[in-house]
Amino acid sequence: MLRAVIDAVGPLDISRWTSLRPKDPYGSLLRSIVGQQLSVAAANSIFERIKGASGGRSPAPQQLLRMRRATLRACGLSEAKVEYVRDLARHVLRGELDLERPQRLDDDEVREAITAVKGLGRWTADMFLIFHLRRPDVVPVGDLGLKRAVERAYRVSDPTPRDLERIAEPWRPYRSMASLYLWASLSPVATPPTATSRASR
Repeated sequence: MLRAVIDAVGPLDISRWTSLRPKDPYGSLLRSIVGQQLSVAAANSIFERIKGASGGRSPAPQQLLRMRRATLRACGLSEAKVEYVRDLARHVLRGELDLERPQRLDDDEVREAITAVKGLGRWTADMFLIFHLRRPDVVPVGDLGLKRAVERAYRVSDPTPRDLERIAEPWRPYRSMASLYLWASLSPVATPPTATSRASR
């Protein structure tokens, strides 16, 4: 069934998902928080306003903590997300989240480190693993876009995370690439996964 998806999608341009994401690990996580539960267009707009408010670039942790809460709210962040981005900045500055260390950790250890930050859950950790660390064998079971694509390709109704794990087992050790193909199968201009995250992040 995955073969049919790959044949239908054809050559995959990964830049459709990565071109607008910050290249540094802190910026990548910051952008993930901004994008939670939003369309890609809305998330990009808010992130651009945040960059504009910090001199045209993604704010460093110190910069973000110096920004007034009202400024972040005016950029479009919810009250909860203001707290999430500030907690991320504090974790980085205090050394509680070492963003060089994930390169040396396995996937589950990366998830544990990231989800220790308020507002960062399994979905965000999986996006970081796939798009920033480029880990090859991640299946983001909390992503609604992947769920919809599996429903369509495998003709299953409302698969649970456990169902997705089972279905994805034959994709090892390239479950990340399989997920990208399934996302791309949703439409010719498939919505990137940042638009389809679960509320649990």
